[in-house]
Amino acid sequence: MTSEQGTPEQRIEELGLTLPAPVTPLASYVPTVRTGDLVYTSGQVPMLEGKLHQTGKLGIDLGVDEGRAQARICVLNALAALKAEVGELSSVRRIVKVVVFVASAPDFTEQPQVANGASDLLAEVFGEQGKHARSAVGVAALPLDAPVEVELIAEVA
Repeated sequence: MTSEQGTPEQRIEELGLTLPAPVTPLASYVPTVRTGDLVYTSGQVPMLEGKLHQTGKLGIDLGVDEGRAQARICVLNALAALKAEVGELSSVRRIVKVVVFVASAPDFTEQPQVANGASDLLAEVFGEQGKHARSAVGVAALPLDAPVEVELIAEVA
């Protein structure tokens, strides 16, 4: 990112969002793993202030717009974990891959539209470096009855 655009943290603030404290792992895993210049985040559910923001399945309990909003919360949690690993988000060279799991009704097929909540926020925060490869996967259930879970891989300096 150029200095004219500011840091990713400044962009998050300009978007009216807050980078939360990293979520404490809910089971036996670590929030991130760094190997070489890649950082993998563990899956992040939409936790806000220590509580799941919403529960349920897309196509039953939540609509696409609500799912998109939950994916944005997941990305903020992933970015918090990433920042805890690397210090400053300006050390992110690019977001390489994003995987979005969507708890879905059997006939729900709009997982890519839900995943756009995650992808669009990453592009807003990182510009071109935020554009990434992605998978959007429908699943029967997620931990804690979360509607969405997001993990990402970032290349860092």
